[in-house]
Amino acid sequence: MPSNDTSELDSSAPTLPTATTDFPPKQPSRMSTSTIKKYLLADVDPALSTPPLAAYCFMTGFIDAISFSAVFVWCGFQTGNTVQLSLALARLFSPGNRDSSFHIADRQALCSLLSFISGAFIGRLGDKIGAKTRAWLSLGTFIQALLSMAAAIAAWKGGQGSIADNRGDPAWTNALGFVALGFASASVGLQGIMGKRVNTQFTTTVVLTTVWCELMADPQLFTRGYLISRDHKLLAIFSLFLGGFVGRALLDQVGSAGAFGIGTGFRVLIAISWLWVPAKVQERSKSSKKQLG
Repeated sequence: MPSNDTSELDSSAPTLPTATTDFPPKQPSRMSTSTIKKYLLADVDPALSTPPLAAYCFMTGFIDAISFSAVFVWCGFQTGNTVQLSLALARLFSPGNRDSSFHIADRQALCSLLSFISGAFIGRLGDKIGAKTRAWLSLGTFIQALLSMAAAIAAWKGGQGSIADNRGDPAWTNALGFVALGFASASVGLQGIMGKRVNTQFTTTVVLTTVWCELMADPQLFTRGYLISRDHKLLAIFSLFLGGFVGRALLDQVGSAGAFGIGTGFRVLIAISWLWVPAKVQERSKSSKKQLG
């Protein structure tokens, strides 16, 4: 005779989700906010930062090609601008000199130098976040892109030429020309301090005179095989050379405003690339230990 006791059947039956608590089923989040924050605030591995740093060097040559072709002023090489200003002051205070004017070339050199310093000073903000973190390297490079975009707009609105015929006749002479030069120099100044903080063979990614000297002084200069201390210096030099070549080639096709605009796009891509640079080995090992624990 069948039993009317259904307790055994009830205990083995699956429990249906209730309408108030269990339905719909909760989906596990793929990445929590703390995980994203930890990822962004992790220091990049300098040894694995070669692609974006080489791209920095490319941008130095690219921007300098635009400014030098227009006004014979380097946005990134401030040694020449500093000496030029010293010569201008010496000329102004020289006894018996009848030329007491501050030439436009000297004013442009001063504009570039002050703007470069201002951009480099912005780079100090990265120390608050972490100079080698993915967050700052990406954000700082995006700021460089905004500065390059501002230079493009100023050059476009200025409505002047892109290539000067000679040093005495620069292509940018109006106020917007100075604005374009200033924003371009500030973008390179910010890039320089950010590259310096990463502390690699690429140094500042801006001035390569030191890189040339260190390359020639490298005791392993002629060693066969891959050598970081030598090959990364060669890569920095080649990247800057390539950037100058591409920048000058584009001027004939799209002008200075268009070239600055293309440079803005390059900087945005570099900003994104910083997010994919692996963290330092120590930080990766700490993260792995926490997950195992």
